[in-house]
Amino acid sequence: MVPMCSAKATINRSDRNVLLDTARSSIQHGLDFGKALEVNASYYTEALQAERACFVTLQIAGELRGCIGHLQAVQPLINDVAENAWAAAFQDPRFAPLSRAEFPGLEIHISILSPPQAMSFSSQEDLLAQIRPGIDGLILEDGYRRGTFLPSVWESLPEARDFLAHLKLKAGLPANYWSDKIRVSRYTSESITDAG
Repeated sequence: MVPMCSAKATINRSDRNVLLDTARSSIQHGLDFGKALEVNASYYTEALQAERACFVTLQIAGELRGCIGHLQAVQPLINDVAENAWAAAFQDPRFAPLSRAEFPGLEIHISILSPPQAMSFSSQEDLLAQIRPGIDGLILEDGYRRGTFLPSVWESLPEARDFLAHLKLKAGLPANYWSDKIRVSRYTSESITDAG
């Protein structure tokens, strides 16, 4: 398994626990009321009020159960976590909405993203040489096709060539596709999890 490196920690332990509690509460609120928990960011620390982008990934027994997020910061982090946790549980089109029976076994993973940085490369080989396994999340774009892999995906795809090929597939492109119009940005993430 690739050792997971992340951006320098910016969220302290207390705030990490608040984010995990908020994510779980928002999912519980969704089960009870059919919508995300409304959060007033002004009640929270400065770090949680900051506009940050995040993804919330849900797993049950190590298997993906939902993943939703934003690549660009659009609202305070605490609000983004509440919204994305609810959406991952109930709006990920790959899965049926979460049931009450599944809720107790849910593992929550929050990835707080750095702002994406456009990469400059002259060929696929040049791009592959620049990718940092275990560190980089990538956004690949070609025309209207777009896909992203969080840094955590390196755990299942530890080789840069495989990582890129599967990202192309996720974006709706052939694995061996290449074009001078491909654009790639990278970002790092700070991971928070309640998994034991």
